[in-house]
Amino acid sequence: MRRDWTTLGAEDPLWAVLVQPGKRGGQWDVEEFLATGRADVEETAGRLRQLGLPNRWERVLDFGCGVGRLSQALAPHAGEVVAVDIAPPMLETARRLDRSAGNIRFVLNDAPDLSQFPDGHFDLVYSALVLQHLPRPAIDHYLAEFLRVLRPGGTAVLGLPTERACTARGIIWQVAPFRMISWAQRHLLNYPAPMTMTVVPHTDMVRLMAAQGGDIVGQWRDLRYSEDWVSMRYAVRRAQSPND
Repeated sequence: MRRDWTTLGAEDPLWAVLVQPGKRGGQWDVEEFLATGRADVEETAGRLRQLGLPNRWERVLDFGCGVGRLSQALAPHAGEVVAVDIAPPMLETARRLDRSAGNIRFVLNDAPDLSQFPDGHFDLVYSALVLQHLPRPAIDHYLAEFLRVLRPGGTAVLGLPTERACTARGIIWQVAPFRMISWAQRHLLNYPAPMTMTVVPHTDMVRLMAAQGGDIVGQWRDLRYSEDWVSMRYAVRRAQSPND
């Protein structure tokens, strides 16, 4: 994963973060690209308001920040955004594109966990269009880590595909082994490196969150980034400690 996303970050970082037709080869306009992040965060902030949850936070973790698309959108809502990614080229681009007021800290996290952060360190964990690119055991592990680094009563906003859509690509992803898909991405679609896609069924998400002391307090269909996946956005609240 580190190797593949380092390659993607070095060769076409904005497209790798947000795969859209006509945007390959550096064709994303930076302002248009960053506007998609603002739309994502504003949509989510509105949902959180409806749920009676905060939309202003002291410390936010943007997990899998890429080039900072969501980090910059979160910055006006936070005292500090800690933006982590596995790929140094992604972080280099994120620092170059950063237009915040200086309250984003971009951090390399190439460990298989979030051990560089203590328990209860963040008020909000935000992750969208990231977990789907991890193998399932890693997803389960990071979901547990998100709840660990959240303060009691804190919120995690998590986007995940829960099933494949009944489209040609969705069916191919369902029936073809990833070795074949990886080959096709490299040799037919000319991807700089392959991108895996992992589904987490809704029932699994409910079970995983409950096992880690997380309560799913809201869920909604995610912004339509692709027609080939049914994706959900979850608002998860970490349980309060018994003394709170």
